[in-house]
Amino acid sequence: MANIPFSPPDITEAEINEVCEALRSGWITTGPRTKEFERRLAEYCGTQKVACLNSATAALELNLRVLGIGEGDEVIVPAYTYTASASAVAHVGAKIVFIDSQPDSFEMNYDLMEEAINEKTKAIIPVDLAGVICDYDRIFAAVENKKHLFSASGDVQRAIGRVAVVADCAHALGAEKYGKKAGAIADFTSFSFHAVKNLTTAEGGAATWRSIDGIDNGELYQKYMLYSLHGQSKDALSKTRAGAWEYDIVGPWYKCNMTDITAAIGIKQLERYPSLIERRKEIIMQYNSMCDSLGISYLNHYTPHSSSSGHLYITRIPGITEEIRNCIITDMAERGIACNVHYKPLPMMTAYKKLGFDIADFPNAYSFYAKEITLPLHTKLSDEDVKTVCETFAEVVKKYI
Repeated sequence: MANIPFSPPDITEAEINEVCEALRSGWITTGPRTKEFERRLAEYCGTQKVACLNSATAALELNLRVLGIGEGDEVIVPAYTYTASASAVAHVGAKIVFIDSQPDSFEMNYDLMEEAINEKTKAIIPVDLAGVICDYDRIFAAVENKKHLFSASGDVQRAIGRVAVVADCAHALGAEKYGKKAGAIADFTSFSFHAVKNLTTAEGGAATWRSIDGIDNGELYQKYMLYSLHGQSKDALSKTRAGAWEYDIVGPWYKCNMTDITAAIGIKQLERYPSLIERRKEIIMQYNSMCDSLGISYLNHYTPHSSSSGHLYITRIPGITEEIRNCIITDMAERGIACNVHYKPLPMMTAYKKLGFDIADFPNAYSFYAKEITLPLHTKLSDEDVKTVCETFAEVVKKYI
């Protein structure tokens, strides 16, 4: 029987050696390696600054806090996503406004999204699910069309002058569209480096943003540092300078900084990243051929104008029910192949039901979810593993359709 896990981390001796060097250096919390990782990520994404943090959820929350979003504000979120896209909105005290998907798609219905923009709307959180970049042209057109309704609060909102586009790019590091990489497309962006992501630091994330006229990037970066380290005016690295022990606490804030141990993993992962993305593309192309032969639909990762990060391989099997979908996943597991579902729409979750949401109001999101199966897609898969997944999936699916 096969033994193919869903998404193990791809760690080599390069990452292990860099972590050992970090341990030997004496810098195991935020220090020189974290700053170097930030610099390299900014160069990779094409942004001026990157703030590394302990998770993508923290990055998304701090993006909202830097924007001054809070109680009394509304933030638009797709119903079809993971909880972190919406929980960050709850963390800052704003109201979550869910939008149903387009038919046969995980992407928001952009017409409904535009209709939902009102005087209280301060941000939209598009999700680049599976590493496929959303239609940001349509999203930016919508916020421009509703610009007359926007009421700014704080310097950053005033400088942007409209509803902010705050992308959840947890899956999308390295994805690009029309020559721009994720991180340089939306106003603000959050990335994840969790263990299952294309590039991992075990746990970790990062925030970045496009330069904003009238806002100093260095000052904005310093806000992230303050928010991420208790509002402390100096980090440990700064305090090592001779006589520089004294610091201030300028706000009673949070603790979500990245450590040099995790940044050490990320530095070496980023050096390997182009080859990791290329391997994912090779696997995706083989899966595409298999799905085409079965008449199964799948998420398109590559177009003449865009290239995905290839994070997830999402299939949809026509004509099946949620129950049959679950049977297929169980059947695959019994044959040693781990599959998954991305995602159960948030209005189906207890936390969001308690906020008054009902999946009946999001029929397209439910329809997409009920037929969706995610195949294992990672760089530890051998060519033989990929062949086994294809042959087994074809055999199992044919039992049910």
